Amino acid sequence: MDTEDAEDTARRLRLIGDELSERFYERADVVRTLLVTLLAGQHSLLLGPPGTAKSEMARELTGRIEGAAYWEILLSKFTAPTRMFGPIDVAALARGEYRQVYDGRATTAHVAFIDEIFKCSTAALNETLGYLNERIYHPENGGEPIRCPLIGAITASNELPTGEDSAAIYDRLLVRIEVGYLEDPSNFAALVRSAVHRPTAPARTAIELTALRHAVTEAVPAVDVPDAIVDAVCTLRAALRRKELVASDRRWRQAVGLLQASAYLDGRTAVAETDLPVLTHVLWDSPAQRPTVEREVLHLVNPDAKEALDLADTIEELEAQLDAMAGQSREALSEWVIKKAHHQLATAGRRLEKLRAEAVGAGRSTTAIDRVTGRQRAVRARVLTEALGVDASTVQAQL
Repeated sequence: MDTEDAEDTARRLRLIGDELSERFYERADVVRTLLVTLLAGQHSLLLGPPGTAKSEMARELTGRIEGAAYWEILLSKFTAPTRMFGPIDVAALARGEYRQVYDGRATTAHVAFIDEIFKCSTAALNETLGYLNERIYHPENGGEPIRCPLIGAITASNELPTGEDSAAIYDRLLVRIEVGYLEDPSNFAALVRSAVHRPTAPARTAIELTALRHAVTEAVPAVDVPDAIVDAVCTLRAALRRKELVASDRRWRQAVGLLQASAYLDGRTAVAETDLPVLTHVLWDSPAQRPTVEREVLHLVNPDAKEALDLADTIEELEAQLDAMAGQSREALSEWVIKKAHHQLATAGRRLEKLRAEAVGAGRSTTAIDRVTGRQRAVRARVLTEALGVDASTVQAQL
């Protein structure tokens, strides 16, 4: 493939990201991170409660890769390795031959979706680790290991790992993305309407498997990593170590590929500071650590985003106050809105708009600012619907 083909692949992937972000409310960062992870040839974990569209997003994304073999499974502690990697050929066994059937299983998949990944059975653990880490499978009857064509796996779980076995799998998942329920009441109202009215058929951009493979193996590794970015990563590592957040050398090294994939997806030939925020999905072990990682990353690369996170604290505090006032009279709620919530939310909204304009003018990433802006709008929408009684279906027009 030439440069023009590589640029077309990146353009198509951006279109896929835009289309999925339009379809799945409040999931733009999730979708982009999944694309970046796949381009880096790494595995991702979608961590969140049931009913947050984790599996649907994975299927919709992988369904856009034409020519790719897709494999999906829901694991349990009773799942046998042969169910994952290839059942026994009964007909051959009747003839005295021991063979496995690999078609349609993990061993032949280019992209995999593994739901409830931490419920992997003890019997399947070693093969699953080898599959994720080395892309190999050892046949039941011995012999040479089978090389699997896996580009990347998207995994999902409702909970964090609890034992040593599942922790070993957790370590193999470079990217960890939290997925929660919809926060903005207007988005929830749109979701409800979509269940009643047949939606218009969405645009459906796709890419060829060969194009994706070339991007993963050739175009992404060719993206330059300037010395300034190396210095920034070293500074970030030192800052996190001071917070007692220590990631392995292997994780840091693999993270460089994510930075290259992020730059490629945006159509650039070199990694820039705007790519560093993707590391917020890599350098934490528990969700409680993620805000600290995010603040350190953004403090390093984006002062606008750091202030946006400070505004996020104010917004979260207002939402907590709204929750605490549940059951109070409409008069008490209205008074709280008039005297406090409305002013603080409006002030935060105006400041976020200014921060975004400054970031755009300076060529900096607006991802964190946009996320906080989304929270500000979601909390404001909750205030309008829950405290003032505004119809959720009309809230969007007032934001």
